[in-house]
Amino acid sequence: MKEILETIIKSLVEDENAVIITEKEDEKGLNFEVKVANQDMGKVIGKQGRVAKSIRTVMKSVAGKEHKKVNIEFLED
Repeated sequence: MKEILETIIKSLVEDENAVIITEKEDEKGLNFEVKVANQDMGKVIGKQGRVAKSIRTVMKSVAGKEHKKVNIEFLED
């Protein structure tokens, strides 16, 4: 699942080497922390958070097929 998220994020940013995705699993499900370069944060979040919401929707759909819950958090460097 991390690979899917990584592919989506890297297709949006200019500096692919700055993308860091941390995966943590707890009793609530999977938590992903996404860090990108500061100049790429706007592209990942999108206007009014639309891109971030779309990424979350896609990942929740993928996680649903595996009967898991997923949460994605976008962090600034």
